Amino acid sequence: MTAATLKYADWVQGIRDGRSYVSDGLSHLVSFSVGDHRLGTRGKSGEASRLDIAKPNKQVIRCQVAAMLPEKQTELGKQIRNRRLDIKPYWHLERARVGQSRNVPVEIIINGQAVERQEIPADGAVHNLEFEVDIERSSWVAVRVLPSMHSNPIFVHVAEEPIRASKKSAKWCKEAVDVCWGKKRGLIRPEEIGAAKEAYDSARATYTKIAEVAFED
Repeated sequence: MTAATLKYADWVQGIRDGRSYVSDGLSHLVSFSVGDHRLGTRGKSGEASRLDIAKPNKQVIRCQVAAMLPEKQTELGKQIRNRRLDIKPYWHLERARVGQSRNVPVEIIINGQAVERQEIPADGAVHNLEFEVDIERSSWVAVRVLPSMHSNPIFVHVAEEPIRASKKSAKWCKEAVDVCWGKKRGLIRPEEIGAAKEAYDSARATYTKIAEVAFED
């Protein structure tokens, strides 16, 4: 599709299909594919960003990434990199700078975990990267430059099995519900406490059910 034929409705559909990424504006994802399946495209299932494979195997992941930093880190850049992650700006490419170089890491994420990494110079050019990763189970796969850019995922289904959460993550979410309830129940009006407890119990049950079918990690 050329700029002359680009239509707003097509752009909106691309967003719906997941053909996008989030960024601080200093790093960008130009393209991303697993195997020959590109982010946001539809496979045999008809679902956007879904790749079906028959069995666990290695997949080639390709992406084009660009980033831009000053060749030499400025004083402001040093300040930003040394700030705690809970102090603004939370997302900034300076936080990704490798040592005193101009390089930043591009990582492949599978089910929330970084499994491969390559560095690129943040020189404003588009860099072509290729990774080979083992897909052992149905998984979501993404690209990131932490904490500057993160792609939407491509969902890889192995033997038509659903993508499961990690057991550790599910248990963490359930414990977070317990902590939140412990902090807030004393602040809830008596006439609303019953409905609130019901909602929290439902959340606990949901995460318990997810943990029962989740993979061990």
